[in-house]
Amino acid sequence: MPSKRFKKALEVVDAKKNYSLKDAVVVLAKFPKAKFNETIDLAFKLGVDPKQSDQMVRGTVPLPHGSGKTVRVLVFTRDGAAADAAKGAGAEYVGFEDMIAKCQAGWSDFDVAIATPEAMIEVRKLGKVLGPRGLMPNPKTGTVTDDTAKAVREVKAGRVEYKVDKAGNVHVVVGKLSFKPEQIEENARAVIEAVAKARPNSIKGTYINSCTLSATMSPPVRVDLREFATN
Repeated sequence: MPSKRFKKALEVVDAKKNYSLKDAVVVLAKFPKAKFNETIDLAFKLGVDPKQSDQMVRGTVPLPHGSGKTVRVLVFTRDGAAADAAKGAGAEYVGFEDMIAKCQAGWSDFDVAIATPEAMIEVRKLGKVLGPRGLMPNPKTGTVTDDTAKAVREVKAGRVEYKVDKAGNVHVVVGKLSFKPEQIEENARAVIEAVAKARPNSIKGTYINSCTLSATMSPPVRVDLREFATN
């Protein structure tokens, strides 16, 4: 059964209406608040077949105002200079054999994993462990690199990853409810534009079927994408 707060929120939004991004943020701010700082999520339903390798949608995008989330970073490297650079940039965990062993034992107390190309030779063996959790380093997302300091700084500053799931959906965190409306709008705009540009060349017809903005405890607000070049 929906809570009283959720029912009140449903009275604020027109579930059938597509709102401009600016208006969607305004509606979001009118919803009854939870007792914690809710996370804001942007959700897309894409007209792709994720089973086809040429229709995979994945990448990263820097949020102008960060995600509002404290990002814990693990760096796999056996290179002393790369390890020192990662620590200097703020990585919480840095190591090689010891960190690989911890992950193999089931440890995953981190949000992003970064690896140097050399380290990936061994880190690949963690695919079955880290892959299902979305924690596997990947060159396409900038998390396999020799410049560990840059990679750590970018993810700490609010670079988020987007990836289509098996059902053709993409979910991306775009901030916290405590953010100013213009900050939420600018973060969301950056993500929408990034996902739009990631359209696979093999897609025919509609690419983004729908887009909604929501907070952790709120109903979704449909976003009108006509102001974006999405199709």
